[in-house]
Amino acid sequence: MNTPSETEAFATRLKQALECVGVRISPTVVANEFNLRHWGRSITPHTARNWLLGKAIPTQDKLRVLADWLQVSPDELRFGRSGGVVMPAEASTDPASLGMADREMLSRYLGLDVNDRKTVREVVTALSLAASLKSKG
Repeated sequence: MNTPSETEAFATRLKQALECVGVRISPTVVANEFNLRHWGRSITPHTARNWLLGKAIPTQDKLRVLADWLQVSPDELRFGRSGGVVMPAEASTDPASLGMADREMLSRYLGLDVNDRKTVREVVTALSLAASLKSKG
């Protein structure tokens, strides 16, 4: 049985992960998007609402689907990092302060071979240059 503080902490991490990937924090949106990705029994907006309000924690199979969708590790989504709530990184380059989605992305990046990493770096460099040109003009 989960304690109220565990379910509330999960809800905080879930909302943070949703924000990190740009998903509106809405029970209906979460349920619909989740159901598109889950091959088992569908969830209702009421179930998603309970997750978001910290009244319930999804089962392990549903947690894996959420984590994959939100690009975070299932363990961090469920338990947090070092027992605490992960705060989003606001333009910080310190890896310890990165949000869940960013750390998961870095983990996936590090799993790529050398040539694929080079391609990713080139894409990021091009996007960064485009963003700086856009802000100047």
